[in-house]
Amino acid sequence: MPRVLAGVLSGLAVLCALAAVSAVFRRGVQPVRETVELLLLPAPANLGYAAFVATLAAALARRKRVAWWILTVYFGLACLVELVTTVLLWLAPGSVYLDDARSPVHMPWWVLPAVLLSTVFSGTGFALLLLTRPEFAAKVQRASVVKAIGALVGLVGLFVVLGWGLVVLFPGTLGAGDRLPYAAEKVLGGAVRLDLQRAGRAPGWVNLLLGLFGAIALFAALLTLFRSQRRAAVLSPDDEARIRALLAEHGEVDSLGYFATRRDKNAVFSPTGKAAITYRVVHGVSLASGDPVGDPEAWPPAIDAWLAVARDYAWIPAVIGASEAAAHAYARAGLKVLELGDEAILKVREFTVDGRDMRPVRQAVNRIERSGYTVRIRRHADVPPAELAEAVRLADAWRDTETERGFSMALSRLADPADGQCVLVQALRPEGVPAAMVSLVPWGSTGLSLDLMRRDRDSDNGLIEFMVTALVREAPRLGVERISLNFAVFRSAFQEGARIGAGPILRAWRRLLLFFSRWWQLESLYRSNVKYRPHWVPRFICFAERRELARVGLASAIAEGFVRLPFGRRAFAGRPAG
Repeated sequence: MPRVLAGVLSGLAVLCALAAVSAVFRRGVQPVRETVELLLLPAPANLGYAAFVATLAAALARRKRVAWWILTVYFGLACLVELVTTVLLWLAPGSVYLDDARSPVHMPWWVLPAVLLSTVFSGTGFALLLLTRPEFAAKVQRASVVKAIGALVGLVGLFVVLGWGLVVLFPGTLGAGDRLPYAAEKVLGGAVRLDLQRAGRAPGWVNLLLGLFGAIALFAALLTLFRSQRRAAVLSPDDEARIRALLAEHGEVDSLGYFATRRDKNAVFSPTGKAAITYRVVHGVSLASGDPVGDPEAWPPAIDAWLAVARDYAWIPAVIGASEAAAHAYARAGLKVLELGDEAILKVREFTVDGRDMRPVRQAVNRIERSGYTVRIRRHADVPPAELAEAVRLADAWRDTETERGFSMALSRLADPADGQCVLVQALRPEGVPAAMVSLVPWGSTGLSLDLMRRDRDSDNGLIEFMVTALVREAPRLGVERISLNFAVFRSAFQEGARIGAGPILRAWRRLLLFFSRWWQLESLYRSNVKYRPHWVPRFICFAERRELARVGLASAIAEGFVRLPFGRRAFAGRPAG
């Protein structure tokens, strides 16, 4: 029913908008609109009304309870009025009515059947809405009704005054006393006529602009009314403490687990508190990343709790960067799964720069060493505060983009006292000045996961290879046995598509990815990882419906920082520790 009603109202909105535009040229879809208005629903040729119906359709498609109430009340009142009208017409078939010129005209034969058909339609719609009430369970923002009324009253008042001024300048055939009511009527959508005796009208383009004013006001008010509950994207200190406790016990499970402590996420826990999912709502998508935190046995209840919250607010659930084990758990909960790419894992005991395959890395490291560079590796807790503050300044200065990128595999904070077990790797020039840095977060007690990688643009090439190799060399001192590097999206497509004998579809897919790599560095991430000959571990994207995949992809790109919207939220600055 949500989809059916949304489709019907979307068609009505398009019809009203086309009629409003065509009315300027005095031709077009008016007979169709008038027929729909007579038999089914009000359909004035007004952009404001079209905006109202379109926004209502979108809210119904997302199962908003308040949209159900609006439509149910309308159909209920319409059915009552039309039922009374039908009875009166049946009892007094010779009645007369007044047209726009207020001259008596005998009722045509088709009026009673038309009103009867409209009554049946309204009654059917009212009954269906009552029967399907459980399908409309999505909540809206707290106090949204008050905010919507305030926005509507304020904007309508402003636009009525502006519209009145416009009508005064271009009155058409309107009298002086009719101009203000006329402007108010058109701004309000044209569905209600404020003066039945008025015969004049403004020029068609003025009507179009007045309807556009109403569309803006209604759209702003309804957007305020229907938008989903947008929780403050801040991880509370209590939730962060609980997540850190889960990581201390089960942190070895997922290399991305520590990123659950990002403070621009919300957390939902399983009923027992043994597992949790952290997520952020991005344009109607409840976006989780990595695996659930905690005991794998408690993952299913945590997933169910997260999906229940998404259902309550009509959010689209999605997960990016899930491991194979987590992907199975999400699939059992009803989500669909697609492979997204591969994570590069270095095993310390197996890594070596010897051999022909590692020649590029070995040469880069030797060249940097000959240039006099040195490396310094410390836990964040062991770095003096002044040096850590300088590292933060350099990280911002060396960043390639205006805002911090990353969501699923980035912490988006540096030098926080709570992150003392993170590891900072710095490459120093011969004079002892930092030229590049790598910061890694804990992966349980025996692993590290890459968080941040920056270098001075004026520094020598090969510094990253130099720091990674030095980190692997020093890993036993740190108690580290495995290191997670960058994530390579669509890694298999780059690898298999470049092989001789690859099929035309695979080659075309690779060429498309290379095209997008001009902006999103897809291939460069793969190339930066493959040189180390890592173990590739697949990562997956999980989502509810295939038709929602494009929206999930857009939300992921926004969260990761690859797409910036002009009206988007500001980059998260982080909550101070303590």
